Amino acid sequence: MDNKSKEEYKKVGARIRKIRIQKGMTQADLSVKANIGLSHVSDIELGKSKMMLATFARIAKALQISADVLLRPDIPEVKNLYQNEFAEILGDCTPDEIDAIIKIVKELKATMHSNKTMYDV
Repeated sequence: MDNKSKEEYKKVGARIRKIRIQKGMTQADLSVKANIGLSHVSDIELGKSKMMLATFARIAKALQISADVLLRPDIPEVKNLYQNEFAEILGDCTPDEIDAIIKIVKELKATMHSNKTMYDV
């Protein structure tokens, strides 16, 4: 596997880990739901292991996430998914809550941009 491929596997693995954690799942939970070995989940998340398409599909299904989100989070269709999710979150908020959330998000974005290498996945 060349260096570029290794980096892509690491990025996808990091996205899998990030989404798994956001969903409150352990590696063991994902292992059971995706029907793959626990050590294989760890290797995938660390980018140490190639995964077959069937394994990737089971992981996406277990995480209840579009494969696009795992593979290419920077394409417009995926960005639209994120924007729609954010709009849904704000949907039942009061104007004051929306204002507070937007301020928090702006601060978080500034922090992430100033520590970019830490958040690149």
